[in-house]
Amino acid sequence: MRGGEAYGGGVRSGHAGRGRSNVHVVTQARPSLSDDINFRQRRYLLMMGIRAACFVIAVVMFVNHLGWLVVIPAAGAILIPYFAVVFANGGREPTNTRGFMEYEPNLPVTRDPAGSSSQNGHRPSPPGDGDN
Repeated sequence: MRGGEAYGGGVRSGHAGRGRSNVHVVTQARPSLSDDINFRQRRYLLMMGIRAACFVIAVVMFVNHLGWLVVIPAAGAILIPYFAVVFANGGREPTNTRGFMEYEPNLPVTRDPAGSSSQNGHRPSPPGDGDN
C-alpha cells in the first residue's frame, strides 16, 4: 500500500494551494531580548571598570602631586557612571511606529437647551414657572 492510499488519497503533502507566505530574511531580524540585555550589561560593566581605573589613576596622581592633571581622570570617574546608566537603560525602541495617540474622550452628545428656544426667540423659562 502506498502512502496516499491509506487515507483514500485525502492527504496532501507540502503547501500546495496555500499561496505564498511572507518570508523574513534572517539578516533583518532583531537580536533576541536576552542577547540585547547581555550586550547592555557587558557594556555597563566595561564602562564601570574604566571608571574604577580612572578613580585609581586620579588617586595615584594626587598622591604623587601631579597638580591639575588629576582633574582629567577624576572627571572621567565622575562623568562615566551617568553615561553608563543611560546606555544600559537605553534598550530596544518601541515597535509601534504610529507614535503617541492624542487622547480623545468619547463623551455622549449633550442637549443644548438654548438651541430649542432660539427657534421662537424666547429664553427658556426655569422649571416650575407657569406649569399650572
